[in-house]
Amino acid sequence: MATARPAVEVAGLHKSYGGLDVLKGVDLSVAAGEVVCVIGPSGSGKSTLLRCVNLLEEPTSGVVLVDGVRLNHPDTDLDAARRRMGMVFQMFNLFPHLTVLGNVTIAQRRVLKRDRAEAERVGRDCLARVGVEDKADAYPAQLSGGQQQRVAIARALAMNPSVMLFDEPTSALDPELVGEVLTVIRDLGTDGMTMLVVTHEMAFARDVADRVVFMDAGVIVEEGLPSQVIDDPRHERTRTFLHRVLGPQGSVGPGTTSTGRTHEYH
Repeated sequence: MATARPAVEVAGLHKSYGGLDVLKGVDLSVAAGEVVCVIGPSGSGKSTLLRCVNLLEEPTSGVVLVDGVRLNHPDTDLDAARRRMGMVFQMFNLFPHLTVLGNVTIAQRRVLKRDRAEAERVGRDCLARVGVEDKADAYPAQLSGGQQQRVAIARALAMNPSVMLFDEPTSALDPELVGEVLTVIRDLGTDGMTMLVVTHEMAFARDVADRVVFMDAGVIVEEGLPSQVIDDPRHERTRTFLHRVLGPQGSVGPGTTSTGRTHEYH
């Protein structure tokens, strides 16, 4: 029986800035419908990996494929290929002069060429999906950070991506707002969205990911089921990182993060 093609696949991925090697030969695949969380210390290459997947950063060498299309090939229509992916950043990057609905419809109209009525229908559906449909006529400055990040997620969803990339989507939020954003991401995973999530939220990774990847110094040190990587890591570098994050007891309580703070998500 034929094996399904990965939704995302990187092979031999290297990224250097001058003499600094940030990624040192990363191999990673994400199956359709899979949620993969990438954890690791600051500077380990996690965010660079994500930015290379959608070619916000050009890999120094290696192969990046999304839905079987090689993104870093000179003949690839990169704009068309990027439409397969939604990306949510640490910062919300909303247009301050546009309403929430305007932020969620502008790319639909300009990139996908949807008419205003269709774009607004899709936009309102996506805002409802992330629980901020009542904020459609508000401006970003009138929203909390958690609400702004949920609008950013709705904006990405409105483009009908096959893959969602999240680059530490809660790191800019006050602790009490983190849970509402993680709940939205968890629900997307439950609905079958393919996701690659860079996160410092250990409890979220433990509960939501199908697979956890631990990176350090530009390489994947360890990957596997959350129960293996987080609860019973094989590699000493993983154990050292988690000991520093979780403390000597090593427990992943509700909302445990790499900063030691806690919160609840539902």
